[in-house]
Amino acid sequence: MSDAPPAPMTHRQILEALSGLLLAMFVAMISSTVVTNALPRIVTDLEGSQTGYTWVVVATLLAMTATTPVWGKLADLFSKKLLVQLALLIYLAGSLVAALAPNMETLIGARVLQGLGVGGLTALVQIVIASMVSPRDLGRYSGYMGAVFAAATVTGPLIGGVVADSPLGWRGCFFIGLPFGIVAFILLQKTLHLPVVKREVHIDYLGATLIMAGVSLLLVWVSLAGDSYAWGSVTSALLLGGGLLLLAAAVYVEARVAREPVVPLRLFRDRTISLATLASVFVGVSMFASTVYLSQYFQLARGMSPTEAGLMSIAMVGGLLVSSIVSGRMISATGRWKTWLVVSMVLVLAGCILLGTIDERTDLVLVGVYMAVLGTGLGAAMQNLVLPVQNVAAPADLGAASSVVAFFRSLGGTIGVSALGALLTPQVADKVTDGLAALGIPAAGARSSGIPDLSTLPEPVRAVFEHAFGASIAELFLVSAPFAALGLVCVLFIKEIPLRTAVHSIDEVPGDVPVAG
Repeated sequence: MSDAPPAPMTHRQILEALSGLLLAMFVAMISSTVVTNALPRIVTDLEGSQTGYTWVVVATLLAMTATTPVWGKLADLFSKKLLVQLALLIYLAGSLVAALAPNMETLIGARVLQGLGVGGLTALVQIVIASMVSPRDLGRYSGYMGAVFAAATVTGPLIGGVVADSPLGWRGCFFIGLPFGIVAFILLQKTLHLPVVKREVHIDYLGATLIMAGVSLLLVWVSLAGDSYAWGSVTSALLLGGGLLLLAAAVYVEARVAREPVVPLRLFRDRTISLATLASVFVGVSMFASTVYLSQYFQLARGMSPTEAGLMSIAMVGGLLVSSIVSGRMISATGRWKTWLVVSMVLVLAGCILLGTIDERTDLVLVGVYMAVLGTGLGAAMQNLVLPVQNVAAPADLGAASSVVAFFRSLGGTIGVSALGALLTPQVADKVTDGLAALGIPAAGARSSGIPDLSTLPEPVRAVFEHAFGASIAELFLVSAPFAALGLVCVLFIKEIPLRTAVHSIDEVPGDVPVAG
């Protein structure tokens, strides 16, 4: 076998390899968007609560967040092709269980399984692309990823809404990803051919377990405190203390014990990686909050059907589509990325503030404009925050560094959805109590965390609930705004280093042996 580095792939070869990868990415993205507009109906049908609504989303995000670094490390050790296919199979199994779920507990468990697969797909697709093209050209191909993300985000809510309103019901939302996943698996087998890197394997299972357990306890604490138990109760203290203790243990393991840590703390000695990672946390809060709770706004504050709520999402995704493609192409053409990141974070901040002003009577055209502003910012910020990290990371750390950014973005989203959901429940209850009192109606049960079926309520009572959800969801965006501002500050302090034009060579990684595969 020749010691010369492999010849760079042609544009056609890259596009052929991308076909299966992008379809796999489409499957991963559509898994969350297709169910968004069906969630109110799902929770009502399975007799769930607002906390259950939140955890249907959080379960996937948590599993995805906790396993993303593991997938990233595995990509440095095993065949990337086989890992992508394995992640796809795990996702498909979770989708099948979710489609057949008889209750909220089973559904949430199935969403955890889906999250394991989605975590692998989202991390591995970026890593595989980065192993094929130079950082300078990543913007060009990230544009394709942005287009796929936008397509999944546009069609997901629409398809999910239509399916939820059809005889298939909400269960069909989980079935429709299956054929896409099967086709993606076949395409990957035929088109993706990468050298396999073999090294001595040391996977940090202990660190990954401690991180997942610590984050889980904190999310359970945030989600249930004030409802199932008092904030100042012994249960609350035990959950908070236990979560912090587990995370402290995870830091110790990552720094002192693990031979190849899931989250290599030495990466954070680099200012660019530290600031980009922190910015990703704040972007995650805004991104997931907008997709999860805007659906509730349209159905519970504006009385829309799932299909109509899906149509409204086009405003935000249109901005996301344009900004992701344009910014990717411009970054590839110039090699400069900081201006795009700064502008994107300004737009995210502006979008959060604007959406914080809406209520159940706001003109829908205005709501659409505000959503477009937020979507434009998110489109450029999400995909481009990983570029400076991949640009400065050592070849041996490319997989870990890429997945760390995805990990912390998902972590921000997971914590954001959970915390905002915990904030939403008492806000809605207080407004419903006040509104019913103004109508002279006893407020018994108004503090329940259940989600109402608006079609069964008398008009005056329905108006009370619509106002409660409309005003409360707007407040969530105002809470998100300071996090977007912090993300902007982080981006401002990142030093711009022009993107490299060379591809990371496998031969640069000490101890690696390329094997045909």
